[in-house]
Amino acid sequence: MSDIRFDDRVAIITGAGGGLGRTYALELGKRGAKVVVNDLGGKSDGTGANASMADKVVAEITAAGGTAVANHDSVATPEGGKSIVQTALDSYGKIDIVINNAGILRDKTFAKMTVEEINLVLDVHLRGAFYVTQPAFEIMKAQGYGRLLFTSSGAGIFGNFGQTNYGAAKMGLVGMMNVLSVEGAKYNIKCNAIAPTARTRLTEDLLGPMAEFLAPETVTPMVVYLVSEDCDITHEIFSIGGGRFARAFIGVTPGWFAGKGVEVSAEDVAANIEQIRNTEGYTVPSNIGDELGLIMKAFSK
Repeated sequence: MSDIRFDDRVAIITGAGGGLGRTYALELGKRGAKVVVNDLGGKSDGTGANASMADKVVAEITAAGGTAVANHDSVATPEGGKSIVQTALDSYGKIDIVINNAGILRDKTFAKMTVEEINLVLDVHLRGAFYVTQPAFEIMKAQGYGRLLFTSSGAGIFGNFGQTNYGAAKMGLVGMMNVLSVEGAKYNIKCNAIAPTARTRLTEDLLGPMAEFLAPETVTPMVVYLVSEDCDITHEIFSIGGGRFARAFIGVTPGWFAGKGVEVSAEDVAANIEQIRNTEGYTVPSNIGDELGLIMKAFSK
């Protein structure tokens, strides 16, 4: 198998001043990509700003013989998202790859969480991905090529104590990925999501003894593959951490069908709940039409 290269490809990576994003930027730069290193340079809770974080990563890429430019805009506003995309266009004339990686934490139990803490996390993770991806998506459609990657989390897919805001934002990104993979299909835009577990500024105090085995670099190989021209996969989620790579998915069980036109009571549901929940023979719909097809299949029987 030939080496995966990114010569003449332009990549935007948000939150690339440290942690996971930095490893993606360095590896893509090493493999020939022209990289827009976006980072506001704030703290893990989203406060503050420091341009040096993005600048240092750019310096690392260029020192290794690569090509990169820094961008210090916040993803959390429409203007910031457009400016990040414009940096790529002004510097390199196109956009081939967007890795939505920027994130903050405002953890708190649900009963104590404030509206501000909800909005701040949604602004960076969910709305931020929208603000950056939408203008980039239009460019990708016009050129007939694109690779989009969204950073979800097990906190959203599976749940985690004290992270209602974060989990909701991260599962929202799965929804965005699902739709854009469908809308981008005919334009050769591949769109996937990852749920990484890695030692970063956001997680180093949460991982305990496992942290030493969860270096950000253990996630990078999957990311590089998913945003490459070699990758034909789209519309999928991958759980990654510590050298383990696995697909995660949302499936539908065969379920229980009462019969076409049959009036069903809550008691009927209770009586058949084990069949409804039985995961044997599940399917993984590729779009809402596939789900509707399962209902039509039941009707046909």
